[in-house]
Amino acid sequence: MKAPFPWFGGKRRCADIVWQRFGDVDNYVEPFAGSLAVLLERPHWPFAETRIETVNDLDCYVVNFWRAMQRDPEAVTDAADFPVMEAELHARHAWLHRQAERIEAHKVDPDFYDARVAGFWAWGLSSWIGDNFCRPKPQHSMPYLEGGKGVNRQLPARPNGGQGKGVNRVLPPVEVDGVPGGCADRHARLRSYFLDLADRLRGVRVCCGDWTRVLRPSPTHRLGLSGVFLDPPYDVDGTDYGASSKGISGAVRAWCVANGDNPLLRIALCGYVDEAHGDDLPGWECVAWKAGGGYNNLGDGANRKRERIWFSPACLKTENEQQGVLL
Repeated sequence: MKAPFPWFGGKRRCADIVWQRFGDVDNYVEPFAGSLAVLLERPHWPFAETRIETVNDLDCYVVNFWRAMQRDPEAVTDAADFPVMEAELHARHAWLHRQAERIEAHKVDPDFYDARVAGFWAWGLSSWIGDNFCRPKPQHSMPYLEGGKGVNRQLPARPNGGQGKGVNRVLPPVEVDGVPGGCADRHARLRSYFLDLADRLRGVRVCCGDWTRVLRPSPTHRLGLSGVFLDPPYDVDGTDYGASSKGISGAVRAWCVANGDNPLLRIALCGYVDEAHGDDLPGWECVAWKAGGGYNNLGDGANRKRERIWFSPACLKTENEQQGVLL
């Protein structure tokens, strides 16, 4: 499945590489959740009694979206289904910033979520070009509108009795009052898509807080063979995730050094080729892959060629290691 909003640094294009190395693990942990691109691309049926999935993020907007999607996808649909217009974008953006302190309740209240905040936030990310939507830093420029991302992109219809296959099939639009397509049809498609996402997320444990909370022994190898996907904020020249992200990449690498020899941990660490990961992780496999070229694939292509994933010794090997390079 695909996340319903664009995400800077998303890893959907390398998810197949990750699952080739992880295999069908009993336990999966993603401490830097973001758009959940790798989890949503999992090729294995996740609902067996022995399988556990845990995700975490420090960003309360992110956590609120996934919690709301689990618990009230129809209300999220109502809030997210709105035409793209600049005045509404500015108004919702300002309103969302005023909710920042309130949604910090995620860190102390396991039952908290706000479906309206979730829908507005996903709609805003899908309408805004850049990486500064609802980020805690000043907004110095007007946003550019992009009408075809995330919840605003064209969605396929879901066939009756399709058992969840409709998200992957494109069917003719449903007639509404004798007219093909229309707003009612679009809303129905978005609702169907969100219900499928809610079904996929039903058993996922969603946490909010520091990344280390979900990497202790109890939520990882004590639950059995565990896949740990680490995508921390990169810490090299040309990247800027804000002051709060400085040093996290190095701390994550230190955790990998300390835990990489555990045979019950299959670890994937993302970063740029010029980070220090490779120097500190002897015996780990480094795989190159190519990300998209930024928003609308309009980037110069330099950063996308720097992407690497380091896999711990317990990860599976592929018959052809070149499968890990995306052309």
